[in-house]
Parts: sequence; C-alpha cells; structure tokens
Amino acid sequence: MEDKAAPQEEVNVLMFGVIQLSESLNYVFETTEAKIERISKTLKSHEETLQQLGKQTEQVAEVEQQIKEVVQLLQEQMAKQQAQTHITKDWLSSIEKDEEEMKAKVQQLEMYINNAASNTLKELQDKAEDHFQLLRGLQTWNGVQKRNIETQDEQLSKLQKMSEAMS
Repeated sequence: MEDKAAPQEEVNVLMFGVIQLSESLNYVFETTEAKIERISKTLKSHEETLQQLGKQTEQVAEVEQQIKEVVQLLQEQMAKQQAQTHITKDWLSSIEKDEEEMKAKVQQLEMYINNAASNTLKELQDKAEDHFQLLRGLQTWNGVQKRNIETQDEQLSKLQKMSEAMS
C-alpha cells in the first residue's frame, strides 16, 4: 500500500503543481490578454494619430502649395508694380521737366510782356492823345458845320417865305 500511497502522493503533488501551473498560466493568460488589449488600444490610438498626422501632413502640403502660389502671384504683382513705378517715375520726371520748361517760357514771356507793354503802353498813350486831338478837331469842325447848317436853314426858310409871298 505504500507503493500505492506514494504514487497517490505524487499524483496529488503533481495535481497541485498542475493546478498551480494552470492558475499561473491562467494569470499569465489574463494579464497577457489585458496587456495585449492595452497594446491593441495603444496601437489603435497610435494608428488614429498617424492617420490624423497623415491628414494634417496632406493639409500642410496643400497649404504649402497654396502659399507658394500666393508668393508667386505676389512676386509677379511686385514685378508689375515695380515696372509701373518705373514708368510712373519716368512720366513724372518728364512732367517735371516740362513744368520747368514752361516756367522758364512763362518767365521769358512775362519779361517780354513787361518790356513790350511799357513800350506799347507809351505808344498807345501817344496814339490816344493823337486821337483825342483829332476828336477835338472833329468836334470843333462839327460845331462849325452845325452852325453853317443852321444858318443855311434860316436862309432857306427866308427864301421859302419870300417865294410864298411872291406867289
């Protein structure tokens, strides 16, 4: 019986060992399952983050492209504005030159007018005086002629009265 007892004891020890192994394996299984689930959740979270980063990267690339296009347009506009500014500066320079020439011409004209006006004014005053004298002479002659006409009118009237008296 002792022989049988030993194997029963060994079986019990083995069974106890198997139960402990089973519990340990179960614990390892449960903790591993929890770890795998945490790892799975972390991986899923990282995967979602990677997808968001991928979308953000695409958006950044689109924004970068748009910025490059805007910069290109701005550079083109700046080049056009610089060209327009150059044209405008040339035009303003030309206008300023024309203005200076006009000022010089106006000054020359003013000097000419001032010189000519003083000479012309004297000539006009002399002519006005001559015309005034002529006008006085004509007024005097006109007065003489008026008196002659009045005298002739009186003589004509007398002749008419004489003519009527004779008829």
